Amino acid sequence: MQVIRGIEKLEAKNTVITIGNFDGVHIGHQKIFDYLKRKASQINGKSVVITFHPHPIKVLFKEHPLRLITTTDDKLKLIEKCGVDITILIPFTREFAQIEAEDFVKDILVEKLNAKWVVVGYDYRFGRGRKGDRYLLKKLGLFYGFKVTVLKAYKSKGKILSSTAVRNALNDGNIKEANLFLGRAYHIDGDVIKGLGRGSTVLGYPTANIAPIQEIIPKEGVYAVKVTIPHLSKTFKGVANIGKNPTFNNVNMSYEVHIFDFKENLLGKTIRVHFIARLRDEKKFNSPDELKKNIAHDIEMAKKVFKQDRTRLFLDF
Repeated sequence: MQVIRGIEKLEAKNTVITIGNFDGVHIGHQKIFDYLKRKASQINGKSVVITFHPHPIKVLFKEHPLRLITTTDDKLKLIEKCGVDITILIPFTREFAQIEAEDFVKDILVEKLNAKWVVVGYDYRFGRGRKGDRYLLKKLGLFYGFKVTVLKAYKSKGKILSSTAVRNALNDGNIKEANLFLGRAYHIDGDVIKGLGRGSTVLGYPTANIAPIQEIIPKEGVYAVKVTIPHLSKTFKGVANIGKNPTFNNVNMSYEVHIFDFKENLLGKTIRVHFIARLRDEKKFNSPDELKKNIAHDIEMAKKVFKQDRTRLFLDF
């Protein structure tokens, strides 16, 4: 996939285009990309995704507590896995936000990209003040000679598939629903940092403590996870704890994972943790021994989960 950053040197011909933030690249987005590719194939053209960085909300409403599902790098890799020909990553600024909807269509979609077909979602808005909508886009399509397809919302189990729905599921600890909407296991990446050492010395279950780079971390609790270690090109099973370790009266959040049958020191290495299932809430136990017994139980529960698990993983290493 060709990645074009910015619009200064933008040039393409015979394109079928979709536009959006595509945070998470969930199943709904993937269906849009499938439709995009089919239409591009029909006209012997190129499938083009236009997306933005930073997210427009982070530029226009800095006080908004929006947390993104995917990093920009992961978003681009996920779009590439969908088989799109070209992704255009437009730097979103307050100046860019002042472009009128009509000018965006004329200057970028028509003159720079020679759009033959534009595919958008049912709630798509664009241009200064979000004044552009699907009706204006269709009107401009008739004027400039490109077709417009407005896709309906995709639903799963009665819920509209959206990035907001994925965020809500993760914040609620509903990993099953989040993974269903994403079409893969949600993951976090991070470098392994030095922890307090209680996992190995006090509890007998050594853990890797992570400094995650993702903005969204699932709700505090214990999870069955799979752990990809890039420098080994291997994925292992494990259990992860997200929280403050209340048994030891900690006040700071920690993100740690115990990897089954693994002894290598990962300090300073980058790992990826894929969340498969939520096992339980984080809980304050009466003693380290009681916690140790519950960790053993968590591990057994996780092993049962893994026997039935068929969740796809995002592996790009």
